[in-house]
Amino acid sequence: MPIRQITVYGEPVLHRRALEVTEFDDELRQLVADMHVTMDAAHGVGLAAPQIGIGLRLFTYVYADQNDAPERGVVINPKLTLSKVSQAPADVDEESEGCLSVPGLNYPLKRADYAKVEGFDEFGNPVSFEAHGWFARIMQHEYDHLDGFLYVDKLQPRWDKRWNKAKKSLGWGVPGNTWLPGTDEDPFGH
Repeated sequence: MPIRQITVYGEPVLHRRALEVTEFDDELRQLVADMHVTMDAAHGVGLAAPQIGIGLRLFTYVYADQNDAPERGVVINPKLTLSKVSQAPADVDEESEGCLSVPGLNYPLKRADYAKVEGFDEFGNPVSFEAHGWFARIMQHEYDHLDGFLYVDKLQPRWDKRWNKAKKSLGWGVPGNTWLPGTDEDPFGH
């Protein structure tokens, strides 16, 4: 189970809709295992396949504060049903997100407080659970990756200006930028 390189904003696979998984085989199960190892090495709470350069509709997660979902899992070919998103400005202290593909940066973003998550596990078994609060945020964040969006693509104008300035200064927005958890310096300081 090797740790995989994490792609950074600008890599084309991050900016296009991922393809449905059609084969639930050993190769898929190995990919899921690699994603869990990579997510753990990066100290992440979620990792979508496009973040490691694989354009398939699946993500892994680990989060201990949920009701009926496993603490650790994978959702393949997910469908999300969301509650409404408040139109109030995002709270900088309570609603800031980070992303392994936007390493070291955090910006506030409004999300729905509830998500019904449906999909499949790595064996093709149905998965269905509800997520609330921060766990719902994680589900939405990872799902967005599968549709070719990163959280920074959805920022309010004030934060979008800061993001664009940071992106330019870091040289992101072009292909070829990656980092390797456990080897490269941890961009989040874990």
